[in-house]
Amino acid sequence: MRKITIFILFQVIFCGGNVVFSQNFDINALEKINNIGTHGFSRVVSNTAGYIDVSVPVVLAGVALIDGNDALLKKSIYIGVSLGVNQLAVVAVKNIVRRPRPRVSYPDRIVWYEDMTSLSFPSGHTAAAFNTATALTFSFPKWYVAVPSYLWAASVGYSRMNLGVHYPSDVFCGALLGSASAFLTYKINNWFWKTQNNKPLLGNKGKKDLVWY
Repeated sequence: MRKITIFILFQVIFCGGNVVFSQNFDINALEKINNIGTHGFSRVVSNTAGYIDVSVPVVLAGVALIDGNDALLKKSIYIGVSLGVNQLAVVAVKNIVRRPRPRVSYPDRIVWYEDMTSLSFPSGHTAAAFNTATALTFSFPKWYVAVPSYLWAASVGYSRMNLGVHYPSDVFCGALLGSASAFLTYKINNWFWKTQNNKPLLGNKGKKDLVWY
């Protein structure tokens, strides 16, 4: 657990340092991405983030309860808890760094395609998307789960820059923070169920423990 904590702290420190030392790169790269004419696509992808992040654990839990699959129910709980841990981390870092949105600092260079008044660093949408992708990959470690999950998460990150609401470092560090939150929660989840001797939540091992991967 100590190594995991050090890992998370390293990611946060790295992200904070990245904000301080990469401002010129950030605004130059963002300006180029912001000018790419894919804003309609970006709006759609960006809007999927919240729905998918919440619906994944809810749908998995529903299927698990209907099917009596205890293993799947535990995975759905892990993914949901991981999302909560990620959200707490994002809010904490935002309030520590307090970085303004790109349009606030560079109104003459950035076109804002989404009205955002909250703080910029890190990207909450990207962090949540990568958290979901990482948690899904830990839960179902197959390429046909990992590849589309991370492609979607990367698309969410791109969309936030294309819409002009986040710098590249916001997105990059959001991806790191989201993945790290999923990793930390995964380790804690495994430790917890080990201490409980993997006690079933459904009162037994369910009608069947389906293997979904």
